[in-house]
Amino acid sequence: MKKVLVLGACGMIGPFVTPGLEDDYDLTLSDIVPHPHGKTTIDVDATDYEQVRDAARGMDAIINLTVIRTDAVHSFHVNVRGALNAMKAAAEHGITTVLHTGPEQIRHGRYDHDFDLDGPPHMPGTGYYFLTKHLSNEICGAYAREHDITTVCFLFNLLSARPTKHVTGRDFPPYMIVWEDLQHACRLALEIESVPDNFQMFDLHSHLGQGKFSIDKARRILGYEPLMPVEEFYRRPTS
Repeated sequence: MKKVLVLGACGMIGPFVTPGLEDDYDLTLSDIVPHPHGKTTIDVDATDYEQVRDAARGMDAIINLTVIRTDAVHSFHVNVRGALNAMKAAAEHGITTVLHTGPEQIRHGRYDHDFDLDGPPHMPGTGYYFLTKHLSNEICGAYAREHDITTVCFLFNLLSARPTKHVTGRDFPPYMIVWEDLQHACRLALEIESVPDNFQMFDLHSHLGQGKFSIDKARRILGYEPLMPVEEFYRRPTS
């Protein structure tokens, strides 16, 4: 089994993604807070390079799920420096696979009128959080190209449970991905041997019914496909 270090395993994404990976990978969960479900973790501060480097020793891959949104100082250190530390550790140890995550950066009122968008230029806007994540993507890309590290970056808007019954009274937001689909995408990213330019960003979501934001790039390169048509739960009967 591949040994995978998960940074930020106890945050808003890790507890919902790692359960779908633990049967196939030898996961080392790390964070600076306890796991919400009581799983065993190691203490790793993503802003401390020595801690990240030591935790990454002997690993085959790194998944970086660390994020802070609200604190202007800590968000820079976690989002930007944390990504830098993950990539530096991968380069130092010869780790050839890194999976990074962040928010989608193509909407912000500029593309909502279009359909069938496939990989348009990312526009982080002026929001501080989005700028820090944009910088983290640039760092990952630079290190991936320089050190031959296959690096995949998943960008999405929301993470949620898959619907289990008919949904009424609300629509699905764009770029919302369900846990099972993100778990599936992570497995594909951990197994792919290479991606063009050693670094690729993929705008992922599970709800394809709108026809607005394409996942064709993820289909072409990763072979990603939502595991079930969740938009069926939102359909309205007509008469």
